[in-house]
Amino acid sequence: MNISKISAKYGVILAIVALLCTAISAGIYLLTKDKIDSEIAEQQQTLLLQVLPQSYFDNDVMANCKTPDSREINKICTALLHNKPSAYVIEATAPDGYSGNIRLLFGMTVDGEVLGVRVLQHAETPGLGDKIDTRISDWILSFNHKKISPDNLEDWAVKKDGGKFDQFSGATITPRAVVNQVKRSALEAISSSSAAKN
Repeated sequence: MNISKISAKYGVILAIVALLCTAISAGIYLLTKDKIDSEIAEQQQTLLLQVLPQSYFDNDVMANCKTPDSREINKICTALLHNKPSAYVIEATAPDGYSGNIRLLFGMTVDGEVLGVRVLQHAETPGLGDKIDTRISDWILSFNHKKISPDNLEDWAVKKDGGKFDQFSGATITPRAVVNQVKRSALEAISSSSAAKN
């Protein structure tokens, strides 16, 4: 048996194995896709209700989203109550965390009152910056019911920078990144909704 016949034989075997692996992977994907989609939708709904109480909307908020032309805001979803905008859910990314991007989700009324903020994803230092996570600390709840407006922007900073939000002992960068991103995103949402009305 010459080398070209051996190579062809192994090539065919490899192709069959690759085809079988692809078929098995596709089968597993098809069998688990609905379950995974259902779990993701349930998690999204749980998070949504943590930042936007049900009393603020009667529509499918996550189906009423737009993607602004912004590096830091991923999407803005509009909550409707009796067909009128009542609040926004904003998914944003703070690019200046200590260990990289911090993905946030927060709800805010149309007049600038923050209803709730949650961290979707971060890589902050355990024991220091990870206090932005509700599993570790309730610091993130300090945003609840704080209003943002042009006349109180100086309050929207950590105390070390002259604002009203606590920083963490030995970790100012992380809370600063979160506070600044919520402020920037809220102002952008307010300004884009004002522009849409005019």
